[in-house]
Amino acid sequence: MKISDPQGDAMDIMPSIDIYGTLGHVNHMLLGSRPFIPKEEAFSAASSWRQSGRNSRRPLNNRGRHNCTRSVYTYVYSRLKFRPVQPFYVTSKMAQVITNSGHDDMIHDAALDYYGRRLATCSSDKTIKIFEVEGDSHRLLETLKGHEGAVWCIAWAHPKFGTILASSSYDGKVLIWREQAPSTASASTASTWTKVFDFSLHTASVNGISWAPHESGCLLACASSDGNVSVLEFSDNSWTHQLFHAHGMGVNSVSWAPSAAPGSIISTTPSPGQLRRFVTGGSDNLAKIWEYNAENKTYTVTKVLEGHTDWVRDVAWSPSILSKSYIASASQDKTVRIWTSDPSNPNEWTSQHLEFDCVLWRVSWSLSGNVLAISGGDNKVSLWKENLKGQWEKVKDIED
Repeated sequence: MKISDPQGDAMDIMPSIDIYGTLGHVNHMLLGSRPFIPKEEAFSAASSWRQSGRNSRRPLNNRGRHNCTRSVYTYVYSRLKFRPVQPFYVTSKMAQVITNSGHDDMIHDAALDYYGRRLATCSSDKTIKIFEVEGDSHRLLETLKGHEGAVWCIAWAHPKFGTILASSSYDGKVLIWREQAPSTASASTASTWTKVFDFSLHTASVNGISWAPHESGCLLACASSDGNVSVLEFSDNSWTHQLFHAHGMGVNSVSWAPSAAPGSIISTTPSPGQLRRFVTGGSDNLAKIWEYNAENKTYTVTKVLEGHTDWVRDVAWSPSILSKSYIASASQDKTVRIWTSDPSNPNEWTSQHLEFDCVLWRVSWSLSGNVLAISGGDNKVSLWKENLKGQWEKVKDIED
């Protein structure tokens, strides 16, 4: 069967169901391998269908279709043009908890804390659940309610700041939650969770959040479909924020750089101090590097990374500080670009691009920063490493 896309080109499509919002625009186009309707597990708590962002103003074109995934055990993703979606990786330790989480709707993210003892999950049911995980057993500790829309992302802060969890949602809010120890006057020995900050200045879905390295302070960067980035900071027992425009068509992802300059731990020259830098990926096909200016206390663009021909879905800054700086960017154009900068010329970035047969959704570095994981629409995760000639080569495929 063929239809015409908004640009008038004919295209092959699978049998589908279009779901329309109140304004008459297509919110979802559900495509399955069977006629007309996907199997029911596509709508279970183990899948990750997501609704489009608030800025949808035209029907989804052929790049706006999204296929369901049936398993949460390797990674979960959803293809949605207007609402950039991140997959999340699930260890065997997390799988059983997620399967029996008790959420009433789709799960969109899951994250273990610094020590691997607490697991947080978030869902389209507008809640966050926190579990205690020990061996093969788990116990629900708390269900957090405060968002008014699907909760896309959750992220734990470094434990030096306390037990703090951040969440972002389709409702445009970022909420900060903190675990409070029981008071001496209380008869209960259980701790409680309290919402300590409600940031609601974004005017569209908040798609991604990322905590800065703890050496830089208690900083949280937030990427939104309204085209803005916000940086929240906890200092002197209060929360402050900066909000600034980043990408014209929406911001899909954000990732902080290491707090130390590359090569600083092996250099004989003094370190310039802690750096506050991060990279953003946008729907304008660009990735941008931002740096904090301590004099005027603002974040400014220091480099625009051009090369992608479609939306930049995800960005990841390598945590390695041994020699060079590395940034990976995954795009709707079916390529991943690996950007490299040498300490001798930190503002010059060169890139190698890796081509795939499918749209790419997520890039993630190993803790050592020398192995890159890439996931996309083919239900595979591939691992890549730089060889001695400076070329990136695939070392392993992980299939669902």
